[in-house]
Amino acid sequence: MIKNNLLVLALSLGLLSTADAQQQDWKIAGNKITSPWSEKVNPAAVLPDYPRPQLERGNWKNLNGLWQYAVREKNAATPTSWDGKILVPFAIESALSGVGRTVGKDSLLWYRTSLTLPAAMKGKKVLLHFGAVDWRTTVYVNGKEAGTHEGGFDPFSFDITALLKKGTQEITISVWDPTDEGPQPRGKQVKKPNGIWYTPVTGIWQTVWVEGVADAYVAGTTQTPDIDRSELTVNADIPGRQPGDIVKVTAWDGNTQVAAGNLEAQPLQLKIPSPKLWSPESPFLYDLRFTITRKGKVIDEVKSYFAMRKSSIGKDNNGVQRMLLNNRFVFQFGPLDQGWWPDGLYTAPTEEALVYDIAQTKAMGFNMIRKHIKVEPARWYYYCDKVGMLVWQDMPSGDLGNGWEMRPGIIDRASDKQRSPESEAYYRKEWNAIINTLYNFPSIIVWTPFNEAWGQFKTMDIVAWTMQKDPSRLVNTASGGNFYPIGPIIDLHNYPEPAMPDPAIYGDKRAIVLGEYGGLGLPVDGHVWQQKDNWGYQSFKNADDLFKRYATFTDRLEELIKIGLSAAVYTQTTDVEVEINGLMTYDRKVQKVPVEKLKAVTQKLYNPALVTLKP
Repeated sequence: MIKNNLLVLALSLGLLSTADAQQQDWKIAGNKITSPWSEKVNPAAVLPDYPRPQLERGNWKNLNGLWQYAVREKNAATPTSWDGKILVPFAIESALSGVGRTVGKDSLLWYRTSLTLPAAMKGKKVLLHFGAVDWRTTVYVNGKEAGTHEGGFDPFSFDITALLKKGTQEITISVWDPTDEGPQPRGKQVKKPNGIWYTPVTGIWQTVWVEGVADAYVAGTTQTPDIDRSELTVNADIPGRQPGDIVKVTAWDGNTQVAAGNLEAQPLQLKIPSPKLWSPESPFLYDLRFTITRKGKVIDEVKSYFAMRKSSIGKDNNGVQRMLLNNRFVFQFGPLDQGWWPDGLYTAPTEEALVYDIAQTKAMGFNMIRKHIKVEPARWYYYCDKVGMLVWQDMPSGDLGNGWEMRPGIIDRASDKQRSPESEAYYRKEWNAIINTLYNFPSIIVWTPFNEAWGQFKTMDIVAWTMQKDPSRLVNTASGGNFYPIGPIIDLHNYPEPAMPDPAIYGDKRAIVLGEYGGLGLPVDGHVWQQKDNWGYQSFKNADDLFKRYATFTDRLEELIKIGLSAAVYTQTTDVEVEINGLMTYDRKVQKVPVEKLKAVTQKLYNPALVTLKP
């Protein structure tokens, strides 16, 4: 009480700014290792960048910062008292939340905050946006329910206009998350972390924000490039559109307009003259603008971007299917990237931290990232688009327990899981939402609906649906098994050495990839999650020995490429909790092998002379 009174006195005397006061109310929880960016977290300006680069509008306000929180029994009413402050958007279990507390299936996590809407939102529809909240979220505005959302990896919004009042608005949120005791997709979260399974993530973990829009506005877009026809197919979802409203779409190369057209009832085909193709070597992005005009007046305008690129397969001179980028073979090589942080768990501490792993991956000589059992905030994919990083996107897993066929061609080992109708429905709903959300990011070139039989079910149906949903990308049926005769890719996991399915058996119909290998472990004292019981697939005592082993693997990859391998994924970017398989430590403070050494042994894998395509 004395501390709070002194704080109020300091504020009233002007001795502390609001930012200073917020800093006084927050500190990092726990005693685990942290990344260098944790020291740069400012409670008054947490992840302040616009959260949706593919649909950018100027009239918005970021709501990240210190909120009130409470943990109550699952069936309890809205709290009348609060447990303290939590830093949004960091999950309550994380150090950066300032709480560091587990919740569990028998409790609800409650949030409360207040805001004053900017003057620019007066007379507008007001949308309340959530980048991601894990898992079932119910939102109240000024005591009235705005809506409920189920899903831990997809963004959602509510139109809260009718719930607003004069003056200050109050937002209250309840979240229920059963982690691995429920039927929902939850990735690698478990109640009791161990091995390759990590700390739960409950509640808000991406940016929360409000936005003012007109009665007719661009709510979403889809843009699909076709480099063979030099076209971009564009469509948009426009709630409130009235007869006579004109929706104009323009494409730009810098300050030069290269294409334009009006979006009518059908998708618009924009001709892109002499398109500049997007690739890891030349990640060119065109700007895209959508403008709604009513009776000569612009009522909504949003900015986006696109790239002209193609993901496909085609045969080489030996009749083996190859993964192609822009109709040419590019060996795709990158790390398994879990996207976890010692201080923020699912959430990077700052924008600088968010892009650091991608920049380091590029510096190490990789051209691809397999985003493993997690979905990232939109700004992560935006940076991949900007720097030319290919992305394979996994669907976060849920139910486990079915048989795993580790190698193709084995009979009576594999089984599809018999999921409950509820579990199956949650999977389908969220996979559809994830694809819709990420569809416009050109860096994503592969969808992976299943990994190592983790909850794999109705494989033929799910893969056929995914391929139909997005024909513009390749679908990796089941990374590491179970194997079914569908999809353009066959994917083997093998630790620690590289291996691949036999091209003589599989190469005529599918591109052959090594979806996981490596896992070379090196604990670095002072930079580990715990002091003992850490593990790797093969552990080393020093970085030199680890690198020698890594280099022999790279030599072997070069030989495998010649006979049919299209891609390989090394485990992994960073250590994660008790896993010490990373090329960097979990806190990102130690690069175990210098990036220059890693890049030097990688470059030969991109030699175009290794593979010749049929003309």
